[in-house]
Amino acid sequence: MMSSQNASAVRPADTARSDRLLRFALIADVVLTGANGIGYLVLATVLDPFLGVPRSVQYPVGVFLTVYALWVLTVARREEIGRGAVGVIIALNTAWAVAGVVAVAVDALTATGAGNVWIVFQALTVAGMAGLQYMGLRRL
Repeated sequence: MMSSQNASAVRPADTARSDRLLRFALIADVVLTGANGIGYLVLATVLDPFLGVPRSVQYPVGVFLTVYALWVLTVARREEIGRGAVGVIIALNTAWAVAGVVAVAVDALTATGAGNVWIVFQALTVAGMAGLQYMGLRRL
């Protein structure tokens, strides 16, 4: 009887330790993605001439990123993080990173030089986030 009490007392600490990197990566994703989404919504008129990405693209992207960040937050705040949800987050982040590089390569958004740098920077950041999330998921 004593050993089962000790085992259950150890589990929460082990879980907290094993999901620390994943929670950090998810919350970092929330902060960066949320800030980016809100930035596109609030600053679209300022960013349009600088980035060369039209407001008609920035607004829907801003809405998507903001809603996505809120969803990632709900996943990160669960007591037990769902592996399936994290798999979807990693897949979406990977797809976003690839799409950003492809968009620049084919000049899909006709962005300015600064805009193209920003898009590639975002793609690399999101790819890094997906990598951290994958490493965190493997530790569960």
